Amino acid sequence: MRQEPLPQITSGFAAAFILLSGVAFQGCTSSHPPVHRFPGYPIGFVERGVASWYGPGFHGNKTANGERYDMHHLTAAHRTLPLGSVAVVRSLTSGRQVTVRINDRGPFVRGRVLDLSLAGAKAIGMTANGTDKVELRVVGYVPRTKGMGFLRVQIGAFSDPKNAGAMFDRVRKKYSGGRIVSVDLPEGRLYRVQVGQFIQERDAQAASARLDRMLNIQSLVVRDDG
Repeated sequence: MRQEPLPQITSGFAAAFILLSGVAFQGCTSSHPPVHRFPGYPIGFVERGVASWYGPGFHGNKTANGERYDMHHLTAAHRTLPLGSVAVVRSLTSGRQVTVRINDRGPFVRGRVLDLSLAGAKAIGMTANGTDKVELRVVGYVPRTKGMGFLRVQIGAFSDPKNAGAMFDRVRKKYSGGRIVSVDLPEGRLYRVQVGQFIQERDAQAASARLDRMLNIQSLVVRDDG
């Protein structure tokens, strides 16, 4: 999903910023140490919202935990739950449920909480509609050796790296620890602008709300898996 608010800055300055600043375009890497919480997190986490699914266009791509996405496996993408979380996802429409493992990040669409694999979507009968109202409940968690990264606020996703650099420059003085992440999607390469370093989700959500008001955007809270 492309998200391109118009930064109020000249393209020449943006290009210079990209070349001269200390912010590097990253694939999905971070130099920051992992953030650890109490043992057993996030078991017991419950969330309700709209789920979508992703399939052929992403099949075989690398997921956030380094695996290759297989749309025929019972997996899912979530923006903030630690990778390795195991969740029971129940359709609030049909009552059908499926158990999936979180191994990827998404959906990068405001108002959605989960992206199921094709297999997961079929299990609860949502492939025809494309989306469904669900409840997810985390019932297991296998931590990664890398631990759990910081939360960040994504303030835009751009096809033009100059626009990404310009948007980042608007907030870099107020929110430290930002980065621009390049991702290759079926529709082309995007540059995601993410700012801040938060441990608690309530702090990240509060920053997201402030940035929405300041920039007139719809930001997303995401976890940096490093």
